[in-house]
Amino acid sequence: MDRLSALDVSFLANESSAAHMHVGGVCIFEGPPMSYDDLLDHVRSRLHLVPRFRQKLAYPPAPTGRPFWIDDPAFNLEYHVRHSALPSPGSEEQLRNMAARVFSQQLDRTKPLWELWMVQGLTRKRFAFVTKTHHALVDGVSGVDIATVLFDLKPVPEPAEPEHDWIPGPSPSGAELLAKDAEGLVKTPVRLLRRIEQMVEHPRTAVGQVSEAAEALGQVGWNFANPAPKVPLNVEIGSHRRFEWVRADLAQFKRIKATLGGTVNDVVLAVVSGALRSWLRARGVRTEGVELRAQVPVSIRAADERGQLGNKLAVVRGPIPVYAEDPVKRLELCRRGMEGIKQSKQALGAEVITRFNDFAPPTLLAQAARINFSTRLFNLVVTNVPGPQIPLYVLGRELEDIFPVGFLPPNQALFVAIMSYNGAINFGLLADYDAIDDLDVIAAGIEASIAELLEAAEAAAAEAAADREEPAATRPGA
Repeated sequence: MDRLSALDVSFLANESSAAHMHVGGVCIFEGPPMSYDDLLDHVRSRLHLVPRFRQKLAYPPAPTGRPFWIDDPAFNLEYHVRHSALPSPGSEEQLRNMAARVFSQQLDRTKPLWELWMVQGLTRKRFAFVTKTHHALVDGVSGVDIATVLFDLKPVPEPAEPEHDWIPGPSPSGAELLAKDAEGLVKTPVRLLRRIEQMVEHPRTAVGQVSEAAEALGQVGWNFANPAPKVPLNVEIGSHRRFEWVRADLAQFKRIKATLGGTVNDVVLAVVSGALRSWLRARGVRTEGVELRAQVPVSIRAADERGQLGNKLAVVRGPIPVYAEDPVKRLELCRRGMEGIKQSKQALGAEVITRFNDFAPPTLLAQAARINFSTRLFNLVVTNVPGPQIPLYVLGRELEDIFPVGFLPPNQALFVAIMSYNGAINFGLLADYDAIDDLDVIAAGIEASIAELLEAAEAAAAEAAADREEPAATRPGA
């Protein structure tokens, strides 16, 4: 029985009938779809690589600790792998609408928390997967590793037969869950005592760590004193969703950052800033002096922990300077803002809070979870996940596109998820159905913002090339 981490519990605590905490993606493949039975056999052959996908939640009788993952004795693969088809003509808009409906429904907490939909009937002889997994089960960074168990690096699939048939472990009784929960509570002071012993043995190191942690927590506290502005992104949301996507070229993002400075993530934030600026102004909202605050998840998973299930994330508050009219200025503001965040130890402060939550009882965990997604701190979530830069296949069909799908915390009507794959960088926009009925305006704004930055980068590159070619004698002051 594996106990959920404090962060995983926070995703459960934040979930409601309106705010769903599942994530996923829309994967589009070239070629005809495989049969449903072949897909079932393929998934079944890989499930031993992700044992959590056959497990469900189990709660101790007394709410003194965090729930556990246990094997589901009634696991039924046909329930989780589903088959559907688009009506004619099978447009991408129809696929987006279907994905939005899938993501409008909560996952059943009495079963393993995931679904995989195979969708036929897409134009140009293509088909799609719509994947849906609860955030408590897997996070965005390790999810790239876990998801690839269904994919192959070659058109001919590698055999991945399990060594033996899966047999679920015995379901624990209420008394066993209570005993395991009590065991965890007993270990908590032991872990605290070990930390104290380490501090006594290495006082100089301990003082430095405590001082650094206190500084980091103070900077997180400063964020509370400087709340996010009130904008139409932060309203009460319902259970229904809209979904849009934008295709982009990763090489263009790299060209922009190489010419104008910053990182690919800085360019992403600048693009989102430009799109939200145009969307707010189209709604008649003044943007002068307004800087939105984006919750930007940062993985704190060590390199040797990649591929493990569960969440190891910290969050920082990234700048979205919608007040800046010039696209180059927006990029510079995002670059400086993110550099300042790295120097300010915001991520460390968030990690300290996450570690503290591992010792907190469920009531405090629930309160901390609500703080993490508070609209006082954030206007929206923007997450950028690096994906594989080589083509992937499922049963000989090449993955053409992948569009990530996020989740909407309470009172946040927009989630912007970005994922790169095989030379592309694609945006997935999830929004509340009623609060943002003009999601296409934001999608168009992303395309326009990319074009603005690319034009500015090309102009800067041309100017730099002209300066290099200009003879020294003709330069001013020569």
